[in-house]
Amino acid sequence: MGAGDQRLIGELLERRYRVDAPIARGGMSTVYRGMDLRLDRPVAIKVMDPQFAQDPQFLSRFEFEARAVARLSHPGLVAVHDQGVDGEHVFLVMELVAGGTLRELLRERGPMPPHASTAVVRPVLDALAVAHRAGLVHRDVKPENILISDAGEVKIADFGLVRAVAASNVTSSSVILGTAAYLSPEQVTSGYADPRSDVYATGLMLFETLTGRTPFTGDTSLSIAYQRINTDVPAPSSMIPGVPAEFDQIVLQATARNPEDRFAHAGEMSAALQGAARQLNLPDYRVPAPRRSAQHLSAAMQVAAATTATEVSGSAAPTVSTAAPTTVVAHPAVEHVTPQPTKAVTQLTHREDWPHDPMDPAERDDHPDSRRYEFPDFAADRLRSRRSMVIWLTVIVLLAALVGLGGWWLGSGRYTSVPSVEGMNRDAATATIEAAGLTTEIRGEYSDTVAVDTLLGTDPDTGARVPRDGSVALLVSLGKPTVPSLSVGADVAAVEDALRSRTFVPVDGGEAFSTNAPVGSVAALDPGPGTVLPVGSEVKVLRSKGSPPVEVPDLQGKTVDQARAELDALGIAVSDTREVFDEDVDAGDVIGSDPASGTTVGAGSSVTLTVSTAVKMPSFLGRTVGSARDELKRLGLDVEVRRVSKSDKSLVVAQNPGVGERIEPGGTVTLTALP
Repeated sequence: MGAGDQRLIGELLERRYRVDAPIARGGMSTVYRGMDLRLDRPVAIKVMDPQFAQDPQFLSRFEFEARAVARLSHPGLVAVHDQGVDGEHVFLVMELVAGGTLRELLRERGPMPPHASTAVVRPVLDALAVAHRAGLVHRDVKPENILISDAGEVKIADFGLVRAVAASNVTSSSVILGTAAYLSPEQVTSGYADPRSDVYATGLMLFETLTGRTPFTGDTSLSIAYQRINTDVPAPSSMIPGVPAEFDQIVLQATARNPEDRFAHAGEMSAALQGAARQLNLPDYRVPAPRRSAQHLSAAMQVAAATTATEVSGSAAPTVSTAAPTTVVAHPAVEHVTPQPTKAVTQLTHREDWPHDPMDPAERDDHPDSRRYEFPDFAADRLRSRRSMVIWLTVIVLLAALVGLGGWWLGSGRYTSVPSVEGMNRDAATATIEAAGLTTEIRGEYSDTVAVDTLLGTDPDTGARVPRDGSVALLVSLGKPTVPSLSVGADVAAVEDALRSRTFVPVDGGEAFSTNAPVGSVAALDPGPGTVLPVGSEVKVLRSKGSPPVEVPDLQGKTVDQARAELDALGIAVSDTREVFDEDVDAGDVIGSDPASGTTVGAGSSVTLTVSTAVKMPSFLGRTVGSARDELKRLGLDVEVRRVSKSDKSLVVAQNPGVGERIEPGGTVTLTALP
């Protein structure tokens, strides 16, 4: 807390709210612990920066938002009691939540298991759902605004403040940076926010509770915010193992870049989270408040201040007591004079319990008040002293020997030197090193001058001191390095690591078209794989920008299989077929495509084929009516027969439509038969 935070301590706002102790400092306000003197209850007082007090637009919006939030009622919402302006202080009086923030809990405990994350996020979503139904949007959902009480209640605070600050004429980077870490893509690009923006921020917060970190990192909050415009939030299970797939799905849907793909509001996301918890049979959980929170520190500071004030007032003011009053006697002043020597008066002191005359030694043993004193055996004591000295000297010598031996072992005894293997082949070098009590390993190194399989030296070098039973690497020449082979769709980072392992320096070669490599993967290397290069040469890494654009071919009159094969060869997929009657094209043949032929499309695009349903009329002349009827029904056509007799054995002498003409499925064919 700064000096500005302490300046308000003890002040009365609007002659009602006493400011007691600071709790937390934000980008545009400070939160204090206070007391409502009128109702005698503790409150939290959020005091905005003085710069906002002179802005009428902010004051108007601040009052409007406070009234709107005060009308909301839900256990998950921090209650708003009052708002006001006192001089240069614009303040909001809220319910005091004894506990701490979700940010402080994450710092203390790290990632949460799914049941704990559910216990934190569900109350937040339920509270947001109440606000969304009332037409309010929070716009600043983040762990710092989620409060957890000592009783395990989870509440969300700061409704409407972002909107009030945004309406002001005050320009403050802190207002932007303080909220950018959880902005949705549409808030970054256009500033527009609706309930789905709160859903996005809550999805990021759910991600952070599960993984202990945010999905994007960067140098500034704005750079992090702009990453969301073109990058999807990864699944939490990709960051930390064990996260259920149900929670991955909720996070991915809540943080979809397109608002239309997200949950419509907080209530819908809460229902999904509740369903996942029920499906996984997650246990109920009481969220613990952070122990080392700013609120607890503020409470301790207030108690300490009150105790100090009581002690000071108790020493300065009289204390009422039922005991008898204490009389204080004033001592006369001490007069300082020249130091005088100490005077000692001595005289004989008579002892009644001790005989005046000494007794005879023979009588002393029988006298009841006599005492016998045993004189020590000085010879035995000297002998014991010599023995002790010998023992201690022996111990000291042994300790010195052990220390010396240990020092020798730690200093040089446990080390040996790497022998020289210059001019030897691999087998001879291995035998020489093993003879020195060391183990060997073979390590290849590229060289422009030394032939393949020739010994280059050792690691550590000859003469280096290494621990006994240590390992020494024999460096064997691999010759000049070659550009490694490239697999289709290889990751750029993996290819660069493979180049570095062969001493090459990877260089960005830009982008190139590729019919095989996906966009963003490695399309080619320059020089190509297999090329022999000097050690440390540069190799360009070309990234794929997809297949080159192609033109949709003319597919009219071809069968669907023929058209599909031709499109596949160009990298174009057939997404759907649409059937249309065309009297000029036989049934099953292609009439056209969408996009039309000649249109330039990117490889990997898809087209819809339009296929003719026309039935080409066969010849029924000379066939019996029964045979012709069966054939026409198989073709899906209706039959009308004109004949003299009703016998199906009559012969067809005419048909309409004629032979070779095309008719729409379900159409009617007229047959004329005799007799």
